[in-house]
Amino acid sequence: MTYHPKSDFIATMIERGFLADCTDYQGLDEALISGCKPAYIGFDATAKSLHVGSLIQIMMLRWFQKTGHQPITLMGGGTTKVGDPSFRADERPLLGPEQIDENIAGIKKVFSAYIDYDSDAENKALMLNNAEWLDDLNYLDFLRDIGRHFSVNRMLSFESVKSRLDREQSLSFLEFNYMILQAYDFLELNRRYGCVLQMGGSDQWGNIVNGIDLTRRVLDHEIYGLTSPLLTTSDGKKMGKSQDGAVWLNAEMRSPYEFWQFWRNTTDADVGRFLKLYTEMPVDECDRLGALQGSEINEAKIRLANEVTTLAHGALAAATAEATAREVFERGGVGDDLPTVIVGEGTLPISIVQLFVISGLAKSGKEAKRLIAENGAKVDDAPLTDAGLMIDAGALSSPVKLSAGKKRHALVRLA
Repeated sequence: MTYHPKSDFIATMIERGFLADCTDYQGLDEALISGCKPAYIGFDATAKSLHVGSLIQIMMLRWFQKTGHQPITLMGGGTTKVGDPSFRADERPLLGPEQIDENIAGIKKVFSAYIDYDSDAENKALMLNNAEWLDDLNYLDFLRDIGRHFSVNRMLSFESVKSRLDREQSLSFLEFNYMILQAYDFLELNRRYGCVLQMGGSDQWGNIVNGIDLTRRVLDHEIYGLTSPLLTTSDGKKMGKSQDGAVWLNAEMRSPYEFWQFWRNTTDADVGRFLKLYTEMPVDECDRLGALQGSEINEAKIRLANEVTTLAHGALAAATAEATAREVFERGGVGDDLPTVIVGEGTLPISIVQLFVISGLAKSGKEAKRLIAENGAKVDDAPLTDAGLMIDAGALSSPVKLSAGKKRHALVRLA
């Protein structure tokens, strides 16, 4: 018999495409129907911002709160010191406590746009740090009380570990302990806060199951796991990356205009799916917009960019980005909100190749020269053919617009 979930949260996850797997659909459904319940997702503090690759998990927490439950954002102040080896080919660089704290402060800015931590409601979100219980662990006590519940044979069978060993790539004992620490997080959150659900990407399935088994063994409590699919674009690219690097959610690391442009440039085949995952628009409207063809799909992409940017940076930032884009693309202007490079007179003259590199439109001088040779570069909307062009103060008497292809632009201004 097919089981049909009843809770608003699980129904939303299925309807909008968030759900990959669940340890016990019916048990979780019944637990959520019974009242407000806490659930968490863990985020290691490896950078000062999360990027678009984490946005599916952030939206899951947002929907969890919108359907009446309490989201917990667990910052990995402790686990970041170890590094998650899941589906990585190499060991993560280890960060010191000061850098981790700085990264957590930056990530907090991201979450506050999506999740309510300040209300007096029963389902007010919590932001916690697993350093609170991991930093002071006694190693021998931990081995005796927690380590004895883990089978090395079983841990080696998890795909995230097995794939690394099959490729004969080193897996340090430090990294191997990560899954035990993550399982212990779930145990502590259940013991301290009554947390009944851990969510994450499907690459976290093994770690989530470990936490459920540990909590059942130690506390004899019933808890659950739920995963989302690992998202790639229709052309097979990993979500969260663009031609010029990670698409950060923090405005200081990726301007709202560049963020808006990333979503505006979505492939036609992804529009409907992304509308359901990354906006709160009704599913029927997402499907209608995603089914548009030809030039009409471009308006759907603009709607997607506006909705996602509004959630991340506010309605004003979205409106400004759209206005700038229309100025640049439809009327041939330069737009005041484009990424801008400020050049001091002391650095002039400067080669056009260098400007393409420092503006982020090319990763290297070699790439910039190839872009020029392939007629993909423009200066003030005019084709650039001379890779040896030097830019002096006279050329920068007004802002200069650089373009790489049809969709990436930057301004150069004189200080």
